Amino acid sequence: MNVLYIHISSLPHVSGHGVSLDLIREFRRHGHDVYIVCALEKDANRDTYMTEEDGCRILRVKIGKNKKAGLIEKGLTTILEPHRYISAIRKYYSQVKFDLVLYPTPPITQVKTVEYIKKRDGAKSYLLLKDIFPQNAVDLGMLSKTGIKGFIYRYFRKKEKRLYKVSDFIGCMSQANADYVLKHNPEVNPGKVGICPNSAEIIDMSVDEETRVKIRKKYGIPVDKKVFIYGGNLGKPQGIPFIVECMKAVKDIEDAFFLIVGDGTEFGRIEKYVSDSRQGNLKLMKRLPKNDYDAMVGACDVGMIFLDHRFTIPNFPSRLLSYMQAKIPVLACTDPNTDVGKVITDGGFGWWCESKDAEEFSRLIRSINQTDLKPMKENAYTYLINNYSAEDAYGIIEKSIKQ
Repeated sequence: MNVLYIHISSLPHVSGHGVSLDLIREFRRHGHDVYIVCALEKDANRDTYMTEEDGCRILRVKIGKNKKAGLIEKGLTTILEPHRYISAIRKYYSQVKFDLVLYPTPPITQVKTVEYIKKRDGAKSYLLLKDIFPQNAVDLGMLSKTGIKGFIYRYFRKKEKRLYKVSDFIGCMSQANADYVLKHNPEVNPGKVGICPNSAEIIDMSVDEETRVKIRKKYGIPVDKKVFIYGGNLGKPQGIPFIVECMKAVKDIEDAFFLIVGDGTEFGRIEKYVSDSRQGNLKLMKRLPKNDYDAMVGACDVGMIFLDHRFTIPNFPSRLLSYMQAKIPVLACTDPNTDVGKVITDGGFGWWCESKDAEEFSRLIRSINQTDLKPMKENAYTYLINNYSAEDAYGIIEKSIKQ
């Protein structure tokens, strides 16, 4: 089977690890011919080109600026991106007939590319629904349903509905995610909506005691305290003002240490607080290379997830998987609409509180500091094996296609 994977941003080498790469390699491992089309951003200073990596053909398409771009520039890039993808596919993949096209959201504007492949090749289409746009932008106040922003919202909402219509199958991240799609899009056939969660290759990324001490000393992290790490994007979806309130609430907990690693549009707000407060049990670091970051996670004790409390859509952050691979339990602070907290608590590998109660966050930290984490660490890894393996995700997709 010839499989086309459409990715909206840049991808590292196929041999690397991540939600997309692990799934791509699983298709390759099962003998399928995998073709990828992904973005090559403007600041890469290269024109569109194709290469072969670990048996996969990957087409990197030059687009406009997307990361660290202003709203207008980013919007134009998003709108024009599918036209550039189609042009590149016509040029480089003209002799390939695709049987299946896989594509995650965001963005929904890639519907044009999917329609093109389906019409040209008669391919089956499978949407990996990782985010629900434009409602997420409405929740955060970036769009509205009235006024000028309402016009933009309606434009993208039509694109969203069109994407659901053209998709033969819709794989949602969780049950709450699937329920939301069907409730707010009653025209969608429930038979094509299922659960295909974020997945990862099952790799034990935990570290032994000697390595743990070595890594902590390398980055100036205390070796005698429980270390709580947040790693990933620092933008509006994470609710940065609440994270700051949480850090204020735990500043006097001497036997806990908080590590924030990442970057994003709101990095400066966290940076300012860290600089102004000089909080002794808090450290902020810029994003690290993936291998270094993965090792650092393994040297910590608890992973943290933050989502803005205004979300009405049920997000399910993929960074959960890196914590589980490292065998560390998880503290999730989210809106009440996502079921990620329920998954964590029911699975016995973490805690949850609503992301508008910094005092509850502080109470949980104090409780966790008195908890033996060893059973929860094992639960995290076992849950990963049983629910989020890339092999299982491949099986879900394959079963859908055969049906």
